[in-house]
Amino acid sequence: METAKILHSVGLRSTQARQVVLQFLLSTGQPLSHQELEKQPALEHIDRVTIYRTLESLHKAGLVRRIRGLDGVWRFCAVPQKSVGCPGNHPHFLCVSCGRMTCLKGQEMPWVDVPDGATVLGKQLLVYGLCPDCAAQGKGAPSLDWES
Repeated sequence: METAKILHSVGLRSTQARQVVLQFLLSTGQPLSHQELEKQPALEHIDRVTIYRTLESLHKAGLVRRIRGLDGVWRFCAVPQKSVGCPGNHPHFLCVSCGRMTCLKGQEMPWVDVPDGATVLGKQLLVYGLCPDCAAQGKGAPSLDWES
């Protein structure tokens, strides 16, 4: 489905920024932060504020998911449209050294008990450690501040 139709299907106006950001997130299939998106050549013509506002409107419309890492940074991944994008119902891996987040697709989310009468709106699991590149470079894990 083309991005203009996806945007219209959720009641959003189809602006160039929304189309480009959504298409990029659908094609990459990985969660990316505002800062990572700003550095992408495909998005360099879109200013920082527009990227922030676009991500917020796409999130409110249910077209992207937000995942907050231990580093406090929000990353965004597209909700799949016809099997493209980050389905979200799987764990994500965060490298505590370089900050790169990746999808751990094809893995089931763990089952958890919820209170009687509660409605589950979504699941999120973040696995953290050192990515293969950082581990190969011998980088150690920084001390994590659990209080923040």
